Amino acid sequence: MPADPARRGTATLPLVDKPLYPSGPLREMADREAIRTLQARYADVVARRAWRELDQLFLPEMPLELDLGPRGTRSMVGPAEVGVFLDASVARFDFFTFVPVNTVIELYPHGDPDAATARFWMREDRHESDAGEHAEGWSSAHGLYRDTYSRVDGRWWFAERHYRSLARTGPDSTVLEFPDLD
Repeated sequence: MPADPARRGTATLPLVDKPLYPSGPLREMADREAIRTLQARYADVVARRAWRELDQLFLPEMPLELDLGPRGTRSMVGPAEVGVFLDASVARFDFFTFVPVNTVIELYPHGDPDAATARFWMREDRHESDAGEHAEGWSSAHGLYRDTYSRVDGRWWFAERHYRSLARTGPDSTVLEFPDLD
């Protein structure tokens, strides 16, 4: 049976254990896209509050360090603990989205082809459940993740995350000290 001309050139590639591009610019492009997809999947999981899916994104012993400014610091390990924290954090919102703003990815730090780091800038848009439709119920939060990624069995994972709050709008609006990025 002849191929559908409308689908010409759109064949899907099978999943493989080995990268299609073992080195060079195409490998770098594929790795950057895989990490951006991982970041987008995280944003989607958080917006949908699908905490059980975090184990598909985080390595089992992934540490997360949070610097929430005047709200203190917190540390947790692994997708289950992160999910419990996130669930409690967003429970008061009847509307919540997690928006990736920008990312800068550094591939292969220290020559390791299975490692990457990134600055992952984000924003949350949210509405307090008990505010009704009042405008004062809306707020946003801005932050920066400094992430480490590991490729395990041909797939990229979050290996370590460090979050820093940068600013918040709403009743407790604040702009926090900008972090040193060096």
